Amino acid sequence: MSFKTLEAYKKGFALAMDIFEISKTFPKEETYSLTDQIRRCSRLVCANISEAYRK
Repeated sequence: MSFKTLEAYKKGFALAMDIFEISKTFPKEETYSLTDQIRRCSRLVCANISEAYRK
């Protein structure tokens, strides 16, 4: 069994993809501040789930 089969991981990944698509519509002047931070945070959810699963 893998962490990718966990319901929390699946929902977190789907949400991260949604956030990425929505953040494409943000103004260009926000690309390196707000947009980048939001995208990194959304990816960390799945990363934390996978790290916790391994321990």
